[in-house]
Amino acid sequence: MSAATPSVQEVKKTTCYMCACRCGIRVHLVDGQVRYIDGNPDHPLNQGVICAKGASGIMKQYSPARLTKPLLRKPGTERGAGQFVETTWDEAFRLLSERLAKIRSTDPKRFALFTGRDQMQALTGLFARQFGTPNYAAHGGFCSVNMAAGMIYTIGGSFWEFGGPDLDRAKLFVMIGTAEDHHSNPMKIALSKFKRNGGRFVSINPVRTGYSAIADEWVPIRPGTDGALLLAIIHEIIAQGLYDRDFLVRYTNAGQLVNLDEKSDEFGMFLRTEVPEEEGCFDPQNKLWWDRAANKPVVTHTEGCDPYLLGEFKLADGTPVKPSFQLLQERVKDYTPEWAEGLTGIPAATIKRLAWEMGVTARDQKIELPIAWTDSWGKEHDTVTGNPVAFHAMRGLAAHSNGFHTIRALAILMSLLGTIDRPGGFRHKAPFPRPIPPCAKTPNTPLAVKPDSPLDGMALGWPAEPDDLFVDEEGKPVRIDKAFSWEYPLSVHGLMHNVITNAWRGDPYRIDTLLIFMANMAWNSTMNTVEVRKMLNDKDEQGEYRIPFIAVCDAFQSEMTAFADLVLPDTTYLERHDVMSMLD
Repeated sequence: MSAATPSVQEVKKTTCYMCACRCGIRVHLVDGQVRYIDGNPDHPLNQGVICAKGASGIMKQYSPARLTKPLLRKPGTERGAGQFVETTWDEAFRLLSERLAKIRSTDPKRFALFTGRDQMQALTGLFARQFGTPNYAAHGGFCSVNMAAGMIYTIGGSFWEFGGPDLDRAKLFVMIGTAEDHHSNPMKIALSKFKRNGGRFVSINPVRTGYSAIADEWVPIRPGTDGALLLAIIHEIIAQGLYDRDFLVRYTNAGQLVNLDEKSDEFGMFLRTEVPEEEGCFDPQNKLWWDRAANKPVVTHTEGCDPYLLGEFKLADGTPVKPSFQLLQERVKDYTPEWAEGLTGIPAATIKRLAWEMGVTARDQKIELPIAWTDSWGKEHDTVTGNPVAFHAMRGLAAHSNGFHTIRALAILMSLLGTIDRPGGFRHKAPFPRPIPPCAKTPNTPLAVKPDSPLDGMALGWPAEPDDLFVDEEGKPVRIDKAFSWEYPLSVHGLMHNVITNAWRGDPYRIDTLLIFMANMAWNSTMNTVEVRKMLNDKDEQGEYRIPFIAVCDAFQSEMTAFADLVLPDTTYLERHDVMSMLD
């Protein structure tokens, strides 16, 4: 007998795609087949730690629901029946390319491409822009958009992949609205070290599971009322004088004067003066303070000047003005802990104690590191200082109708405590922070959509003013999901959950082809699964589908693939080289 051929064993290192964490993993193969997955101890993010979901990636790889060949809906069958015939890649590409070529040469916006959280948005976004369609977005419009938009519009960065708490140096850590599904392994590693080093951990969450179970204090709260709690804490921080005045003056708009003349076109806007124009889209440094020593308005950051943060003043022409910090104090005047108790269910005494603990920890346990640096205004500093109060928040805050402003309230609280981009507080990750708002803009005219031409602008962006909205001359939306319109002006991640309904209605127009990439828009990307499935199968008076052609590119069977006219099988994260953005 001949000796058996020895098995070929390999270990390949890659990145886990089972959640947003992006942990390093080792994939163990025998004769080219995955046998098990474990954490990569050399990876800086997870240091060898892996969760059950990451280890179960082998189940994804060998799932019986895997799509392996291109499929065409069987002639004579209805959408939703799930009846297909196999076809070749050549035939699938021919069918799709001929259809898309005709659309691109006539009206590119009649092609819509929407994707799930596949992390290939650098490529899919590039494809959509080069095709020329404005109708592109990913899952963020019904997932992370309040978190990202709320904080980025306020401080230039956000939790999620954009930044996080510095638990190596924090003394007090407040986690609010967070489950265990995002950033889990690095967070668990950091929390373990934080607690061993004597840090205090407070978890604010409706249920005591996961992180809340190991917190030093669990504060239960009624779902969706986090904004009321944050406003009450802001009220207390200001009332007790526990804000970091030096930080607010130097690094925020707290001292900048706001026009309060209701008859003026500039009512509610910051006062501005003429200064040399700066390159890029950065906010010009043309705002004014009211200097305490000279008792007059001066350009912000004028050497030797120190602004009032509180008070009311008048310009020489009689225009009434106030510092924005004064307006914040007035806004939160009635948001007392007693008021918040009735909404959140958290006793007023607990809210006062939490605010006091945050403020005193930030004030009395400052960190100073011997690191020289130069700030944005060119001032050199010999050391880096920090206020060691760190926060972490997720969709528990964001996924509500009030989520955008709840997130903004958290960013304001962090600013009051002086914890932004400082040791022991919130630390941005490259390429953040961005200008406020970021530079990327969508087109602001339908003329940006032209046959046989790339889109003249970005499909997604950050409007800064009404002129940035992507609408036509009548103010109607240009995109099928109505993002960046008067209806949804700050929908910076698009609104993919609107697409099927709007396309079925023909509002604002009919489309021809919908390409769905790694997304189950008939099930988890919509507001009404029963009605949306009816829409996918509905026909007009001529007997034609209201959405004429649906192509789905996915690795797995789903509710969505059953309604496809063409199915293209995709790869899993263990089968491909990929492009990953710095956000992950």
